[in-house]
Formats: sequence, structure tokens, C-alpha cells
Amino acid sequence: MTERDPSRYVFWLASRSAGIVAFLLVAASVLLGLYLAARLARRPGSKRTLVKVHEQVAIAAMVAIVTHGLLLLGDTWLSPGIGGLAIPFTMAYRPVYTGLGQVAGLLAFTLGLSFYARKRIGARRWRSTHRLMPVVYVLGVVHALGAGSDGGGLWLQGIVVLTALPMAGLLVARWRPAPPRTAAASP
Repeated sequence: MTERDPSRYVFWLASRSAGIVAFLLVAASVLLGLYLAARLARRPGSKRTLVKVHEQVAIAAMVAIVTHGLLLLGDTWLSPGIGGLAIPFTMAYRPVYTGLGQVAGLLAFTLGLSFYARKRIGARRWRSTHRLMPVVYVLGVVHALGAGSDGGGLWLQGIVVLTALPMAGLLVARWRPAPPRTAAASP
């Protein structure tokens, strides 16, 4: 067996790393968003702090997504070109899985940046579109497991499970019906 020289795959390795970081940041952002939406933050001031953390994590996720894609431009084996990165489902390498990842990235940007247009589009419309963020996570899972060269690795599958379980619980908490209001007892 011959050893592979990792210096020949620097861009591929760096892109994989950025993709994992992006996945973890998207998962953290969605988890924080669901936690906030489920109104589980009860301490005074904690909601405001969590909203700020959620926003910063989302921005970091977008930076990692861009880094993940741009690093692929330096990969001589994949050679996706700008079009392959910018237009979903056009890359030759596992086009369905890479396309779903690109759609996830575009959705992440559209929904994430919509926060800054919330006053213009209205809070209700913003909230209803922002509810699609878990879709970004699911598409990211499909992309990571299907297009990622580590998709069959137990460590990556473990990360998916460890992020999916609390997300499922928070989705249930988010969608649970509000407890019925009880009428105040009359004297």
C-alpha cells in the first residue's frame, strides 16, 4: 500500500474541515433558534443574550459555508469552477448531493440575512419564512452524508445523531400546543 501525500489535497482537506465547521455552526444556530422559539429561556435577560449569540453563530455559519465552497476552487481533482459552485446541481461530483448542499447554503443566506430586513418585510412574514431554517439543517445532513467523503464515517454520523436528537426534541417543544389558559377564580 502506498501512502498518499496530504499536501496534494490541501484544498480538499481544508474544504472538508470548513464544511464540518459550517455544519456544526448551522446546527448550533438552528438549535438556538428552536430553543428561543419554544420559549424555553426563562431567566431575565437570557432571551436577549441568546438572540445575540444566535445571530453571531448564524453569521459564523455563513462565513464557514462560503469558505467551504471557495476552498473547493483550489482543488485540482474536483475543479468545480465558479458555475459549479454557484449553480445548484451542475457540479459533476455527486450532483444531487452537492446540489442539495448548495440549496442549503443559499437558503441559509436568504433566511439568515432576512433578519436584517425584518422591519421591512414585517415580523410575521419574517417569522414564517424563518421557520424554514430546520430545512437548511436537514439538507446539510443529506449533503454531508451523501457528498462528503466522510459520510460513511462513524464520527460524522455521530455528530449528525448528536445534533438531530436535541433538534427533534426542540421541534416537538416548538410545535406543542400552548397550555390552556385558566380563568381566574372569582371570589
